[in-house]
Amino acid sequence: MTSTAGEDAGDAATGAAGEDPERSPAKLSRNIYIVSLVSFFQDTASEILYPVLPFFVTGVLGAPPAVLGLIEGLADGTASATKAVSGRLADLRRRRPLVAAGYSASAFGKLLLAAAGAWPMVLTARVTDRVGKGLRGPPRDAIIADDTTPANRGRAFGFHRAADTAGAVVGPLIGLGLYEIVGHSYRPLLWIALVPALVSVALVFLIREHSHPQPQTKRPWSVQGLPRRYWRLIGVVAVFGLVNFPDTLLLLRAKELGLGFAGVVMVYVLYNLTYALLSYPAGVVSDRLSRRAVFGVGLVVFSVAYLGFGLTDGAGWMWILLPLYGAYTALTDGVSRAWVADLVPTEVRGTALGIHAAVSGVGLVVAGVWAGLAWHGTGHVPFVISGTVVAVLAAVLLGASRFFDAEVHG
Repeated sequence: MTSTAGEDAGDAATGAAGEDPERSPAKLSRNIYIVSLVSFFQDTASEILYPVLPFFVTGVLGAPPAVLGLIEGLADGTASATKAVSGRLADLRRRRPLVAAGYSASAFGKLLLAAAGAWPMVLTARVTDRVGKGLRGPPRDAIIADDTTPANRGRAFGFHRAADTAGAVVGPLIGLGLYEIVGHSYRPLLWIALVPALVSVALVFLIREHSHPQPQTKRPWSVQGLPRRYWRLIGVVAVFGLVNFPDTLLLLRAKELGLGFAGVVMVYVLYNLTYALLSYPAGVVSDRLSRRAVFGVGLVVFSVAYLGFGLTDGAGWMWILLPLYGAYTALTDGVSRAWVADLVPTEVRGTALGIHAAVSGVGLVVAGVWAGLAWHGTGHVPFVISGTVVAVLAAVLLGASRFFDAEVHG
């Protein structure tokens, strides 16, 4: 990325603390592999449950669909709020204990879900699980950023996202296979999901945390030290988040177009497979070119996919559009985290990543609400609106390099 003279003065002096000049740009550290393995097992556990949860809540427990929406909305909102707090804590104290607490909370949430006999307990379980997700996310991403330089940060985040998403390929396949083996019963799957969740908790303790600079202010909450270009990126993320629907609505669209349970699960697996396969290459390209360019192309792909979701009337298109949507995710998810880490000084990295995650999460909740209200049985309108808005946003991002590219931090 290029530098703009006079803007964000002093950034260079506050970044790159502790950077290892001998580190090979192409080589990923031991920590990156362990953190990625932790995420793989946790996501495997979560994705065994993901296709099952709507059927368990509405079918086995007899709750109406509105309750399912309430559960997921509260869970996602809680996760978003927790991410902002945990990001700040990651700058003020050690990061590995926060990561361990987050993964442990998620595992406990899965235990509560397996034991649930009524929907209020499912609500408690999902909120506990999502609190764990919010608690672990920014500190984990800060650990990844600490173990990289700008030369290999994109590929490190890309590798992590690929491993995490591989769990989203393996998990639904395990769930679908076991669903057939146990005679179309949901509850055994909830207990089986505990196994990979507990493995992920155990692996956290193999992470070797490095010391990191402390923020200049020790106040529990502060955005001091976050440069203007970071806030511009957050503005883009905020606008995008307001039109980026939860994936459950994409699966609902696939169901409405005629795909059955097995078809929905398999097309979801195909989406995650594309996401997993492309995440690492996307990170490598972002290291060699620019985060902004890769992220902007990802928004273009998102726009094409969403317009397709809105305009198509055939179920067969889902086998093309959902993998295309997986390409968008690969081009933006890890790349945006690496971009945030590039733009801010080391001592406020956790805070910056936490705000980024929280803004994305809040946008997702808002987008799910307005898209649901505008659904009107088909989903045509919200998908077309979102696809159009993001096309304009991508054009602005790709055409305004001087507002977003800046000197990076180690």
